[in-house]
Amino acid sequence: MDVASDGVTVRLLTEKDLDRLVRMDERLTGRNRVVWYERKLQRALQETGIRISLGAERDGTLVGALLGSLLYGEFGQPEPVAQIDTILVDEAFAGRGVGTALVDQLLRNLRALGIERVRTEVGWEEHDLSRFLARRGFYPLPRLVLEAAVVAPPERE
Repeated sequence: MDVASDGVTVRLLTEKDLDRLVRMDERLTGRNRVVWYERKLQRALQETGIRISLGAERDGTLVGALLGSLLYGEFGQPEPVAQIDTILVDEAFAGRGVGTALVDQLLRNLRALGIERVRTEVGWEEHDLSRFLARRGFYPLPRLVLEAAVVAPPERE
């Protein structure tokens, strides 16, 4: 696909990347989420018509990944929108342009496909990730995300 100036090659993810994704994530989170990544990778590779998920390699080793999908008509929006589910960079390569290479390649790919929007969600406390995404052109939307716990229904007065 593309080689960044620091020797990082950006390519499409494959099923063979699962173990490396899990190991990178486990170093960052302290948890083994193999089942979670199996499902995410399956969705990214098999359940979407156009594959947009990317991996970043350096010297033949996966050092970062971006998992996402295309949504058609979600939340009342008639045009297709790309969604980034996960951005993952091996901690040994943090701050070395891996995330930038992944996002920049994704944006180039989406432009070539005629996709005009890409969205993601960021935790309120994830300030470094928010700043990183802002430098790549992301900004807050004037939308309110609502959530409800699925427990016993609230008591009526």
